[in-house]
This record gives sequence, structure tokens and C-alpha cells, in this order.
Amino acid sequence: MKLLIIEDDINLATTLTRRLTKHSFNCEVAHNQTEALLRARQQQPDCILLDMKLADENGLALIAPLRHLLPKAHIVLLTGFASIATAVEAMRLGANDYLTKPVDMASLLKVLKVEPVSTVTEIPEEVMSPERLEWEHIQHVLHSNNGNVSMTARQLNMHRRTLQRKLQKKPVQQ
Repeated sequence: MKLLIIEDDINLATTLTRRLTKHSFNCEVAHNQTEALLRARQQQPDCILLDMKLADENGLALIAPLRHLLPKAHIVLLTGFASIATAVEAMRLGANDYLTKPVDMASLLKVLKVEPVSTVTEIPEEVMSPERLEWEHIQHVLHSNNGNVSMTARQLNMHRRTLQRKLQKKPVQQ
């Protein structure tokens, strides 16, 4: 299978290439949007691993052109800054999967392999912490208000400064 890795972190791209080559993937790497579109046209990959943050560029902006260019490709968005809002946006734009970094190889291989989709929905064993749920909800409301902090604070019934303090903190892990 041909795989295009679009990642600005050279060390991560090299590691992914080395590990996925061992699993019979023919890997190509691109480090920016221009290079990614060029390699996608030339190589016609079956799967694409796309980083959401490419230096100063946004990987979300690449999903639609890649989907138009390669309608049958399996696009997986990787991000270190996960939120429900970006996951929904990525799926709306045409991504097939959304994974958070650091991603373990088993999870990555599971989404990259073409397997029949199970109709049984698995319930995750780990439940999100209340702090993580709050973070996800704030991000969703903020996204629906196009980043307007004052309007988001009013909808969440909290003071604007309180919301700003919460937004300055890093996302809470599970």
C-alpha cells in the first residue's frame, strides 16, 4: 500500500516511515502543503497521514484538496491538540479518521488497514475526566462562536476572564 505522510516534524516523519515500512507500506513524506499536493498527484497514495499543524499552516485546509484529488484515499488526521470541534470539522471536510499524538503503532495500524467495519459499537473502558469534558465543551462552544471569547463566555454563563484563564491552560489529559 502506498502511504503519504504529511508531517513537518522531520524526526516523527522518519520514525513513522521506518515503522510503517516494516508493515509493508510504501511511504513517501511531505513537510508542507505545496509538497504534499505535489506528492499526492505524483504518487496517488492509498492512505494519507496528515498532521493538523504544519509549521505555520493548518492541515485542515489540506483535507478538501486531497479528497478532491484522491477521492478513494483513506485520510487520517493526526494532532497533538485534540478537540471535539476539530474532530467534527476534519470529518466534515472529508477525513476518515482522527487520532491524537502520541499515537501508538497498534492504533495507527488498525485505522490504516482496510478491514470490514464492525457494526458493534465498543464502549470505551476509560471514561473522560470531568476536567477533560469541560475542556472539550469549551472548545466546541468557542468553535461554534468562531473564536469569540466574549460570546462564548456568555453562552457558558461564566466571566470572560475566567474563560480566558481556562483557555490559556493546556488541554487536560484523560
